Amino acid sequence: MFVHKNDELGLYLSIPFCRSKCTYCNFASGVYPASEHARYIERTILDVAATGEWAARMEVELPRRVDTVYLGGGTPSLLAPDLLARLFAGLRAEFDFEPDAEITVECAPGQIADETLEALAAAGVNRVSLGVQSLIDREAQVSGRLHKRATVIEDLRRLRGAGIANLSVDLIAGLAGQTFASWEESLAALAESGVPHASVYMLEVDEDSRLGREMLSGGARYHAGLVPTDDAIAQMYSVALDRLRDAGLEQYEISNFCRPGFKSRHNLRYWQRRPYLGLGLDASSMLRAAWQEGDSTGPRYVLRSTTTDDLAAFLQGPERVETAWQGPARQLEEAWFLGLRLNAGVDVPSLEQEFGVEMVAPAMGALERLVEDGLLTWDGKTVRLTAQGRLISNDVFQEFLVPGLEEDSAGLKAQTIAGWRRK
Repeated sequence: MFVHKNDELGLYLSIPFCRSKCTYCNFASGVYPASEHARYIERTILDVAATGEWAARMEVELPRRVDTVYLGGGTPSLLAPDLLARLFAGLRAEFDFEPDAEITVECAPGQIADETLEALAAAGVNRVSLGVQSLIDREAQVSGRLHKRATVIEDLRRLRGAGIANLSVDLIAGLAGQTFASWEESLAALAESGVPHASVYMLEVDEDSRLGREMLSGGARYHAGLVPTDDAIAQMYSVALDRLRDAGLEQYEISNFCRPGFKSRHNLRYWQRRPYLGLGLDASSMLRAAWQEGDSTGPRYVLRSTTTDDLAAFLQGPERVETAWQGPARQLEEAWFLGLRLNAGVDVPSLEQEFGVEMVAPAMGALERLVEDGLLTWDGKTVRLTAQGRLISNDVFQEFLVPGLEEDSAGLKAQTIAGWRRK
């Protein structure tokens, strides 16, 4: 998909505060005193005001029109109502929100005060994603979640009462102590809730999470020994495909399901390589270069940047933002593995139009092998993952990486920028 100069922008705001840290979580988030919340929002608002200056210096296009906003974390609903109001005022002062902009806030069940709910509605929030992970009380407790199933159902009722009907629920297959019977129960409860969107993730743990460290080193504090096997997790995921489809939630991406008209527009822009700006702790951006190198009909270079994951450094400012330019070869890799995440698949003629037939041609050999292995389908135009391919999607994506690609010609502009944020 081409990204045009006049394309709208997506905004991602990282809010790294939690009431408790989940055992499997490796995000840049944690339990911090409420006194840090105001400092963090002030820092972020200053960053918002500085984005135009930064974009000019980095020579990137920064659309002013915004059609999606996403507050993630962390638990953004922990912010006091006045901080939420100030944050949205800062965003609207710098950017023009489209009248139908999708504005999503992640919330934790049982952590949405009445005043917060009123503030969300007043700010124009029209979509909420609830980090449920399990609708079995014991599983949620073991994982570090603070809610019960009844809490989730009540919060869904309250959100709908506030006029926010575009609701999503997250579940994780593979939590400690989870069984096939309890997974079926969670899926049934999700279906009964009537939410128009759901995300289902297969548990992935690494050494940056407490559960991951325990699985590597042994121990029982976080119940690592009760985590299902990889094969069992894959079976649970397959069961979810059937149960959610029966409930009217069709899969449109590896981990995402919805009723007609309820796809996550913000997340789609990631997979479709449309521009987004990330602000706050450990937030990523993808913006197109304002300059063109080489053939003016080819793809424009893309800047990817990530802010620091050190909260103390972020609050003190100025802080480091790691940046790197991506040329056509790197973008083509991403076009394959991001596009294949979607059930709609990758349209090969569109890739050939964007990158050129010669550049796309080397990947066709891998495509044919993967079709023979039953991991992809190919009708001469569109490439899609099969059900088996989705279970080992990372292995499939590896086949579309360019061997030995370290840096392309755009690397001449690669740099690490220190201190672009205002004090």
